[in-house]
Amino acid sequence: LSTNNDIETSSLSSTMTAEPSFDAAGPKLVALRQAMDELELDIYLVPSDDPHLSEYTPDAYKRRAYLTDFYGSAGTAVVTREEALLWTDSRYFNEATLSLDTNHWKLVRQGQPKVPTMTKWLAEQAAKRYESTEKPLRIGIDPFVHAASFSKELKDAFRQENDQATIGELVTCNNANLVDPIWGADRPAIPTSPFRVHPLEYAGTSVSEKVALIRSQMREKKATLAVFSTLDDVAYLLNMRAMGDVETCPVGIAYATVGLEQMTLYCDSKKVTAVQQHLQDANCTVQPYDAIIDDMEDHLQCETSKVWIDKSRANLAIVSVIPDKVCLNAQNAVTPMKACKNAAELQGMRQAHLADGVAMAEFMAWLQHEIVVEGNTVSEVEIDLKLTACRAKQPGFLEVSFPTIAGVGANGAIIHYRAQEGTELLKYLDREQPVLIDSGGQYTYGTTDVTRTWHFSETPSLEFKNYYTRVLKGHIGVDTMVYPENTPGFVLDVFARKSLWDVGADYGHGTGHGVGAALNVHEGPMGIAPRWTNTEVLKKGMVISNEPGYYEDGNFGIRIENLLEISYVKSEHNDDADAPSKGKKFLKFDKLTMIPIQKNLIDQSLMTPEELDWLDAYHQEVLEKVGPLLKEDSPAMVWMQASCEPIGRQ
Repeated sequence: LSTNNDIETSSLSSTMTAEPSFDAAGPKLVALRQAMDELELDIYLVPSDDPHLSEYTPDAYKRRAYLTDFYGSAGTAVVTREEALLWTDSRYFNEATLSLDTNHWKLVRQGQPKVPTMTKWLAEQAAKRYESTEKPLRIGIDPFVHAASFSKELKDAFRQENDQATIGELVTCNNANLVDPIWGADRPAIPTSPFRVHPLEYAGTSVSEKVALIRSQMREKKATLAVFSTLDDVAYLLNMRAMGDVETCPVGIAYATVGLEQMTLYCDSKKVTAVQQHLQDANCTVQPYDAIIDDMEDHLQCETSKVWIDKSRANLAIVSVIPDKVCLNAQNAVTPMKACKNAAELQGMRQAHLADGVAMAEFMAWLQHEIVVEGNTVSEVEIDLKLTACRAKQPGFLEVSFPTIAGVGANGAIIHYRAQEGTELLKYLDREQPVLIDSGGQYTYGTTDVTRTWHFSETPSLEFKNYYTRVLKGHIGVDTMVYPENTPGFVLDVFARKSLWDVGADYGHGTGHGVGAALNVHEGPMGIAPRWTNTEVLKKGMVISNEPGYYEDGNFGIRIENLLEISYVKSEHNDDADAPSKGKKFLKFDKLTMIPIQKNLIDQSLMTPEELDWLDAYHQEVLEKVGPLLKEDSPAMVWMQASCEPIGRQ
């Protein structure tokens, strides 16, 4: 699953979950502007985020969607006294055009030539106002749903326009959100799904061991309190998971803090009924969700207080409590622990991918029979439902790890496409069109994410085979890399793109993202992408995706994705990372995903003998590991055996 912030192409997205209510747009804006007048605000901002800056936002926090009727995952509404504007990126131009009531809303096409960023535009408005009135522009926000970095970005933009005067100011509106009273009783409740214990056999490290490591680092940094804001950090720290708060993510809405003597979980009391003993054993107290600000302020009363927080992963309200002189802004201790999986976590991830291999074999045997043998067509929605049903039969399956992407034909070029019944975009798979299926599962013991592109045509076009093969070559290029310690992910990105670059082609998303162990399918801090600004190095135990692709808008999309685990080339270094070495220590990738790659779509004239050997070796490994889990002579086993036969050399 390619990450949102990696997408740079103009590919469209289809994620609308409700029909636009154009008749309601005007009254909502009237009510919002009345609230703005009462606070003497010139502008009010409504972003997409929740208080934890989550990738997937619970319905209760989808205020921008409620206000605008635009349900894409990225975008910010900017409401002035005269205008209402929506900034969003190229993935969502089409959806936003269809969703917005143009009598009230204007779409700002972020990233297009001569289109200012939102902060640049706000600064320009502030400069104009100050020039005419000598008064600063008052911009209202809810600081709980803005990243801590936003305040600095906006102040820097103000200074670029006028470094001699205060031309604009942020107003936090008493930490309230002006949209909520307008939404009223129709606003969904903030979810209170119960936490469950994530067993030590899958977690590998106890809560007490994690806390001891954090406190050791706190003492080194002279910190007295460590604050954890993102939901996956909290879940990892406390060896707890939840289902229902955030779609497809096994996390619960909560904050956590670790002091030198105490640890506190901030959440709704309904969430902890099943984990009270677990929390007691971990010496963790529970406080109301909203108590974190007051508790932090109380902690800061002590002159020797010093708070460790990662500002890049915390909201503005939390960070604003901490004076700069006592704020240690640095990557928190959980981030590297979570990224580098321990032995138990890696074993759980391997187990999850074997279960996924069984599910995919059953699914593909069914799909091939429907399309090739029966001559039926299958809708994208049915593909999604059937694949999920196959996963659901596997032991420990909980839910999908992200909304399944099943794109037939041209829909395969829509990066984050989500098929829905009754929409004009919905397509049906037949023998004439390819299908891109990007899917994954959340299991009690691990998380999966895999993409395959399938085509049941007897004569796929030469163009399709050409690009399919080049994507596969890029995939193999990354998979087979051996690289020294301290190599950042961007160094490897070129190997995924070289074959496409040879013919003037490319793709607009990153090549790889981190994946959590029975946690979020997108996990930092590492990645493989062309952006050299992410200098996080790849390390043993990390799990990362390998997913080059190629997309032709209006025609087809191709992506081949496996998850990989990182290990040392020399086994003695895996057993002991500090084992002596004559020179540099080198790392490699080991495959987690155990699902065949379609062979008859490959143009062998573009492949080297070594690349064909790689394919045969991979398929042999898949058959050896997944085959024993399939019933002998079952359709799934027949499909698996045929798919894993050595490729006939031409």
